[in-house]
Amino acid sequence: MPATERLYYHDSRLLEFDARVTSVRERDDGQLAVTLDRTAFYPTGGGQPTDTGTLGEARVVDCIDAEDEGVLHLIEGPRPEVGDLVHARVDWLRRLDHMQQHTGQHILSAAFVRLFDAPTRSFRVLDHECEIDVALDDPTDERIDQAVDLANQIVWESRPIKISQVTSAEAASLPLRREPAREGELRLIEIADFDLTPCGGTHAKSTGEVGVIAVRSWERAKGLARIQFMAGIRALTDYRQANTTARDVAALFSAGREDSPALVAKIIDENKKLTRRVGELEEVACRVEAEELLKEADRSRSPAVRAGSDYRPRVITRIFQDRNADSLKHLALALIAHPDVIALLGSCDGDTARLVFARSSDARGDMNTMMRQACSVIDGRGGGRPDMAQGGGKNVGQLSAAIEDAARSLESKL
Repeated sequence: MPATERLYYHDSRLLEFDARVTSVRERDDGQLAVTLDRTAFYPTGGGQPTDTGTLGEARVVDCIDAEDEGVLHLIEGPRPEVGDLVHARVDWLRRLDHMQQHTGQHILSAAFVRLFDAPTRSFRVLDHECEIDVALDDPTDERIDQAVDLANQIVWESRPIKISQVTSAEAASLPLRREPAREGELRLIEIADFDLTPCGGTHAKSTGEVGVIAVRSWERAKGLARIQFMAGIRALTDYRQANTTARDVAALFSAGREDSPALVAKIIDENKKLTRRVGELEEVACRVEAEELLKEADRSRSPAVRAGSDYRPRVITRIFQDRNADSLKHLALALIAHPDVIALLGSCDGDTARLVFARSSDARGDMNTMMRQACSVIDGRGGGRPDMAQGGGKNVGQLSAAIEDAARSLESKL
């Protein structure tokens, strides 16, 4: 079977074409794979995602480079027959997006080489942004901004982009930005007086079609600088989203967009101080609450226990609503600061059941073992020390049963 003629190699703006169906087969996953004698659909490869579009009345949802077999067009819809002449359309906005991102990557990668001799090791077009991994020593915001500024200067100069075919021998004498990944005839993408790179992807006719290149963020990854960037349509969409968010935040303060960061920082600082103060006050409140719970427990004890002739620790069992784990722990610590106390506390904290089991130093019982048993009832996990353990689970409806089981188990061992 002759290989598919790849029309996108010669014209990245070719969106409609007629082609002959050369094979149709069902893949193991049930999808129909169609090969054509010629195609303008770009298959996934080189960091660039696949084109989509239509093949006759069917929808092209993916394209795979099967090398000698040609380009596999995975379709949903009416099945064509071998020998059919079909009319195909490539989705323009998706193609334009990929052209802008891929050409933008060439420009940005060349900028890093020009400024810092930092080659790009890998490139990925993701759903929302693109990534390049750059061998940049000592990456900083300032250095990355320098590369972005140079890249955008090249974009706004609208330099022509030329595509040419050369042999491996001819390529060996050319100043390529990176070495070719294969032998034989090579397709070169040349940005006038700026970059020359072997590449099989789709690209703009001039750098101006990229529009703008913007870096969202960067991080160190595997000894490289991983840079998230966007070009063209994506950069505009991201700006709109970021601007809307910035304006919404500013509106909360009845302030201008530029004033928001300082105001947010002030609120965060005040919140940290208030959180510390609330924590201090909660500890005080827990001590008072513990005194009341212990008085209540003393009133319910039998006369023999109160007279000291029958040892029984004061067992405090309580279930609270919307009390977090830290608050439960504060109350447990306040309770076990008193002698002969065992606290079995629980809380329905949203959709999570919280548990804290604790005992004073002179009381008996292994809180860790009891906690593990209780967590099995609420479909959760937990543990700790013999004198204090914490846990939680998703079965809030069994919280009461877990604490009752723990209290019965404790009673049987006293």
